[in-house]
Amino acid sequence: MSGRMSKDLQNRFISILEKAANGKVNILDFGKGMKFYRGEIHIIKRIGDYEGIHAAELANTIGVTRAVVNKTVNKLEKRKLVYKVTDQMDRKIKKIYLTEKGKLAYKYHEQYHKEHDADFINYLESLDDDKAKVIEEFLIKASNIVEKHF
Repeated sequence: MSGRMSKDLQNRFISILEKAANGKVNILDFGKGMKFYRGEIHIIKRIGDYEGIHAAELANTIGVTRAVVNKTVNKLEKRKLVYKVTDQMDRKIKKIYLTEKGKLAYKYHEQYHKEHDADFINYLESLDDDKAKVIEEFLIKASNIVEKHF
């Protein structure tokens, strides 16, 4: 399975977990001033996975409104974790990138999941593309069901 496919499956799984944990105020503290609400760190993750993503794409992939993304990205920008660059083809679009500090937060978050989700990640990475596609379809359907219930 390609690295991209594995990342997409992991992101879908995390999205389901986030929906299940919705309503809880959980803070991840990686130490060294790296303290994040779950929504913040997962926006950092998505930006790190898809450098140059813009707010509408980010909102769509995470399943929240653009207003929520813009508010969170602005907070992260003030904390010097992300920065925006105007798209040269469409000046209305701001592409979002991680700063060095943001990349460090991304790295800490990846380590956190490697420690806590290693068995699941190893399983996903062992799948061939056909099996991964079946799981992806399942996760999409499971996510849709969770959305209806919350």
